[in-house]
Amino acid sequence: MSQINIYHNPDCGTSRNVLGLIRNSGEEPTIIEYLKTPPDRETLKTLKTLIAAMGVPVRAVLREKGTPYAELGLDDSKWSDEHLIDFMLQHPILINRPIVVTPLGTLLCRPSEAVLGILPQPQRGAFSKEDGEAVVNAEGHRV
Repeated sequence: MSQINIYHNPDCGTSRNVLGLIRNSGEEPTIIEYLKTPPDRETLKTLKTLIAAMGVPVRAVLREKGTPYAELGLDDSKWSDEHLIDFMLQHPILINRPIVVTPLGTLLCRPSEAVLGILPQPQRGAFSKEDGEAVVNAEGHRV
């Protein structure tokens, strides 16, 4: 079993880049495609645990772009953390991604190279993002 989990959306370029960086370190993570798994009580517990582990406010995990964020009025301060988490469970697309869990920490990896700070193993070679931007050189060092 992998020591790394990625809460992944394969339709997201940032998420695909993070997955590539994890694999470039020689690890094969457990991939959780959270949009395909219907939310349940366990998902609620997991989401609260992830947010707590990241040490960020619940609002920091909300995704605005390409979601019902505006239609639901989620920018209104009247919504408590519990309400916001309920919205994320009802509309998983509201959960910003990718979230990566490793033995070194839990992090919302935006930008994708943020994952480098929590990977247990170094990069094994050059890596460029899908758009061609070099992130890691041939020696495995951040560019």
